[in-house]
Order: sequence, then C-alpha cells, then structure tokens
Amino acid sequence: MNRTNLILHAKDSIERGSKSFARASKLFAKQTRERSWLLYYWCRACDDLADGQDHGHGMSTIANPEKTIAAMRMMTARAHGGEQTGNPPFDAFGVVAQECNIPKKFADDMIDGFALDAQGWRPQSEDDLLQYCYHVAGAVGCMMAVVMGVSARNDDVLDRACDLGLAFQLTNIARDVAEDAQAGRCYLPQDWLVEAGIDPERILAPEYRQALILLVSQLCDLAEEYEASARVGAASLPFRSRWAVLAAAGIYGDIARAVRTSDGASLDRRIYTSKGQKLGWITKAFGQALTKRAKRGRQGLWTRARTV
Repeated sequence: MNRTNLILHAKDSIERGSKSFARASKLFAKQTRERSWLLYYWCRACDDLADGQDHGHGMSTIANPEKTIAAMRMMTARAHGGEQTGNPPFDAFGVVAQECNIPKKFADDMIDGFALDAQGWRPQSEDDLLQYCYHVAGAVGCMMAVVMGVSARNDDVLDRACDLGLAFQLTNIARDVAEDAQAGRCYLPQDWLVEAGIDPERILAPEYRQALILLVSQLCDLAEEYEASARVGAASLPFRSRWAVLAAAGIYGDIARAVRTSDGASLDRRIYTSKGQKLGWITKAFGQALTKRAKRGRQGLWTRARTV
C-alpha cells in the first residue's frame, strides 16, 4: 500500500478511535498532520491487538497474549527497518519512522507497556503507575515530539512531551476504572488502595464507592499536574504544532475535570465532553499559542530517565 493510501486509512482510524485527537490533529501543518495520523494508526492497532478491541471498543480476552506481543515486536522492528510488512498500520509506522528518524527505543518502550498488561501486571506504587503510563502513552508523546521536529536528543522538550502522554493516560485510567475492573484489571496503585481501605480484588463493591471516588479524583489531580508541565514544553514547538498540542491538552484535560466533578458518575457510565467544548478549546488554544509561557521547572514530577 502506498503512502497516500496509508494516510487515508490512518485518517479513518483516528476519526473512529479518538474524536478528541482527530479534531486537534487538524490544527497541524499538512505534513505533520499526516505523520501524526500514520503514527496514531500504528499505536491504535497495537493497542487493539493487545486488548482484543476495535478502535478502543469491546475489550475481549486474547488467547495467547505473549504470542501477540511477540508478533507486534517483530512487525514493528521490520517496519522500523524500512521493510514492508503487508500490515497497513505497521507499514504506516515504517513510513513515519523513516521520514522522521523516530528512535526504535520509543517504539519498544510502548510495546513493553502492552507486555505488562499481558502479564496481568498491577502497580504497587505511584511510581509504578507512572512507569506504566510512560510505556503506553509517554513514549508516544516522545515520538509525537520527534514527528513535530523535536530532536531526539532534546531531553527537556521530550520530557514535557512525555508529561502530556502521562496526563492523557492518567485521564484514561481515571475514566475507565470501572470498565477495567470488570475486565479484571486495576491500575490504581496497591499502596493507594490499602491506604484507602479498599480490597484490591473488590474495588467496585458498594461499601468502597466513596473511597474509590476520592482515588479517582486523586488520579485526575495528578493528570492535571502533568498537563500543566506539558503546556510549558509546547512553547518550544512551531506555532501550528503548539496550537494543536495546547488544544489536545485542553480537550483531554476537560475529560479529567469532568470525571473529577462527576461525583462518581464515571463509575457508572463513560464520561464524554461535548463537541462545543472541543471547539471551544481550539479557539482558546489559538490564543494560548500566541503567547509563549514562562519557563518553569519539573521539580517533583516523575522522570522517564528511570526507564533507562
């Protein structure tokens, strides 16, 4: 499949898989937009393979998860090396990896996160949680930064890009606590659950509801910290990329804010934000992108250097 057709498939994938990301991606310059779609196409396909889903919907049990992860690694390595795999999402990754010189380590790191899920892994501590979030989303943030023209050696900006991925994944986890629990997964740190007096194997039991709502709110607060850090990093990007990143941060940040103020409704139904809210952030982010934010440090935040 040629590049033009891969882009068409990738565009369809992002529109089906994430209306938030699809809307924000349209703010990129044409070349960056197409490359972001190609990268998303591969990320979405890997996630779906790992979870037995279709564009993030309908999680099902994978019969042989280790074999699935091994195949994912093999096809990713081949695509990264410039080979045609015959699998469109992986060939899409090959195209963008070759065009932007995406380090293979970031791709490997992302797949390592899916391998953790395949092993039935659960975080013991907050650091464990953030390490997982790096693998499945922070590494993607780093790859997206490279797609936007950031040098793979610019650790400061890559750290901020990683922070945005962490914010997105923490939001996903906060929104999907009940859905994950029903699938036998729990990404809330065991330390948090013990401190809150919640049985890790029965987190949805009615007697734990109020305590669980507080932990979900704690996740949303953590997501907001990393969102704020990522906004600082956006100042280093070209204007249209800065606009897109700030819009995505606001759109996804609103999901975390809606979960936090839902008073537990997120445990009963999936929380969405409106089309109007998304459009509002596109306008608001335009103004924010015109003014570069003052530099601020990352003191106290988790660092991806711990993955080395």
